[in-house]
Amino acid sequence: MEKIGYIEIRIQGSKGNLDLSPDNYDIREIISILENAENLLYPGDKRDRPTISYKIEEGSVKHILKTSIQYIIGFNAVIGQINQVQNIDFLDLSTAKAFENIQDIAAKKNYVFSIKTSLDKTNEVKVDRTTRYYRTEAIWADAEFYFYGKVTNAGGKDKANIHIFTEELGTVRIQTPISFLEQYDENLLYKTFGIRAVGKQHSETGEIDVSTLKFIELVDYQPKYDEVYLKTLRDKAKKSWLGSINPENWLKEIRGSYDA
Repeated sequence: MEKIGYIEIRIQGSKGNLDLSPDNYDIREIISILENAENLLYPGDKRDRPTISYKIEEGSVKHILKTSIQYIIGFNAVIGQINQVQNIDFLDLSTAKAFENIQDIAAKKNYVFSIKTSLDKTNEVKVDRTTRYYRTEAIWADAEFYFYGKVTNAGGKDKANIHIFTEELGTVRIQTPISFLEQYDENLLYKTFGIRAVGKQHSETGEIDVSTLKFIELVDYQPKYDEVYLKTLRDKAKKSWLGSINPENWLKEIRGSYDA
């Protein structure tokens, strides 16, 4: 049977004149914590992640999230490193954003967060209105990208997006002006295109912040194998530099001293 551990996110604060407790803690706040907790534990692809179970307890409010001990051990190392370096620049993007969201809640509501694990001698990190757990802006620079793949979705009531499935990043969602989608006559769905976009990129790791991507233009992209064109290139090469090469001498030069 798989071993289970948990992370504990304790929140201390007040609602008006009342101390914070599960009885006055709003469901929207619970949803926010659950969304961020998933990104704390599983920053990557979540489709095959282990089950996360949940309960809320007194004191003032304790969120208990149980999952595989393997991921609890990893998260314990993460919060230990945060305490040591006092910044979150080293974190994966989704984990860093989760800490930023918790920092925002602490600052806006004057809450004190204490985050730790079920491990013996667990590390612990505290987040309150005096801490500054935000990514260093200088690390994330504006950049331009080209994404190639099949469009799987396009549209939106208020905020329009194009979803494009790429081999490198999977499905990427790109913010797109409604005016472009209104004026585009053809059906985009399930066709292969290139999309030129701008967004934020980590200046050291090259990681793309896909939540910042904004549409610039659609690029018609129809890759095909053109045998006639390739044959023309080969013939041209034969008549120029290949025609003047002595094959035996060329091979000797390439091999160097390996035949010795």
